[in-house]
Amino acid sequence: MTEMERIEAFLYKEAHLLDTCQLEAWLALFAPEGVYWVPIAEDLPRGASASIIYDDTISREERVHHYLELSFPAQTPRSRTLHQVSNIRVASRDGSTLVVDTNQVIHEIRGGDATQVGLGQMAAHVAAVQFTLQHDGDDFRILTKKIVLLQRNAALGNLTFML
Repeated sequence: MTEMERIEAFLYKEAHLLDTCQLEAWLALFAPEGVYWVPIAEDLPRGASASIIYDDTISREERVHHYLELSFPAQTPRSRTLHQVSNIRVASRDGSTLVVDTNQVIHEIRGGDATQVGLGQMAAHVAAVQFTLQHDGDDFRILTKKIVLLQRNAALGNLTFML
């Protein structure tokens, strides 16, 4: 298997884990120092402005725990998602670290009835997603997952499904 095929398989596995709510396994894809980041201002470095999501390891684990173990209105009922990953390309490499750019469409829907605003309506979240991956044997670990939402400057609604 070529390196590009391994990268593609890793990214498809990550999307599958999210879509099937295997979030403990998803957490294991990250390096211990890994960061999950959804910025508002895409060109500013991490920490230089507010973010929609900025999770280090502890914050990611807490987010997953809340999602899986606690009932909260923003995810009752839970969202169902389908990630489409495309245009996978290696942007740069430095030793065992790769920066991989992708385009993604995250389709999301929550069930419910007519009394709950927005439920039962499909939403599509289009994003440029950049992964900084580190080789880990024949696999990879995520050092950074940066999701730049196309509609980040518009009303976003409920994004609690975004892990």
